[in-house]
Parts: sequence; structure tokens; C-alpha cells
Amino acid sequence: MADDYLSDREQEEALRLWWRENWPWIIGGIVLGLALLAGWQYWKTHRAQQAEQAFELYREYQNAGEDPNKAVSAFDRLNAEYATSPYTMQARLLQAKKHVDAAEYDEAVQHLQAVIDRAQDAELVHIARLRLSRVFIQQGKYDEAVGLLNPDTAGAFAAQMREIRGDALFERGDRDAARAEYAAALAANADAQVDRSMLEMKLQQTGGELPAAGFQGQP
Repeated sequence: MADDYLSDREQEEALRLWWRENWPWIIGGIVLGLALLAGWQYWKTHRAQQAEQAFELYREYQNAGEDPNKAVSAFDRLNAEYATSPYTMQARLLQAKKHVDAAEYDEAVQHLQAVIDRAQDAELVHIARLRLSRVFIQQGKYDEAVGLLNPDTAGAFAAQMREIRGDALFERGDRDAARAEYAAALAANADAQVDRSMLEMKLQQTGGELPAAGFQGQP
């Protein structure tokens, strides 16, 4: 019994010694963990608040209606304070459309290029590329329009990119290349977001043959 009692005392003393040597590290680790947790919660709250504030500015931009001064003011604030927000990217797409409608193509290019460069949403980037390529066609920059679009990495946007590439090539006078793009667009998939009847007309216009009846595209 004495040996067991002595062993317990030795263990207790060793524990006390270990605690004296290590308690600063243990307490420090706990404090650091709590600080990190608090920082994470603060960051999430801050991000949520920023998103909400960006949305309010975006809604103000949308509600400006036909008042260009209000629209420009709301957009400038949105871009200055939340330059990479998805709401800013959406506003840029709308601004680009307004410029295109007014035949202000250079201004539209600036907004669309900014979305391509800054948007963190791949879908928004694809949309901006599609629209920018159409603006390039309007400007007669056919090579730029073709080079901007890579259908092989576009996923669900591949057919649309193929069609626009075909339009640019056709305008450039390369009917064979345009025909190949239109045919590829039709073959991309049955659910592609394209006007199939318009595509078929473009394909025939370039001397292509329509797919066999009942063709459903690649699996």
C-alpha cells in the first residue's frame, strides 16, 4: 500500500510540475482559439452586412428608372464601395446594355471587360464574354470576337459561343468556318440556350445541311 501511495504522490507531483511548465501555452491556445472563432464570426457578419448594403445600392440603381443622374450616382457608389460584388457585376451588365442600345460601344466594352476581369462567378464571366463578343462584331472586330470565346471550356454556354463565333466568321467572310461553328452549335446538346430554328437558318445560309430529323445532339 505504501508503494502505491508513494506512486500516486509522485504522479501528482509530476502533474503539478507539468502544469506549471505548460499552463501559459494551454491558456494561450484557448485564448487564440476563442479569438479565431470571434474573428470568423465577425468576418461572416461583416460579409453579410456588405452584401446587404450592396444589394440596397443595386436596388437603388434599378429603381432609378429613366433618371440617368440617379442611375449614375447609384452605380458610382456601388462600384466605389463594392467593386467586386456580384451586384456590381450585374449593374455593369445593365450599364453595358444601356450603352449598346445607345450605340456607345466603347463604353459598353469597358463595363463588360470589367466583369470578365473582376467577377468571381464563372457564369457571369461567360455571360459578359458572350455580350462583349457581340459588341466586337458590331465594331467590326471579328477576330477579337472569335478569340474571346472558348467553347471547349464554356460548359452549358458552348452552343451560344459557337453561334456567336459563327456570326463573327460569317461577317468576316469565312463561310466555311462559320458553317462549322453553326453545325457544332446545333450538335452541342438538345437543351442549349439557343434559337434552334435561327441556327438552322444560319447553317443553310452558309451552305450547310441540317441534321437528320430526330437528332438530339451528343449524349
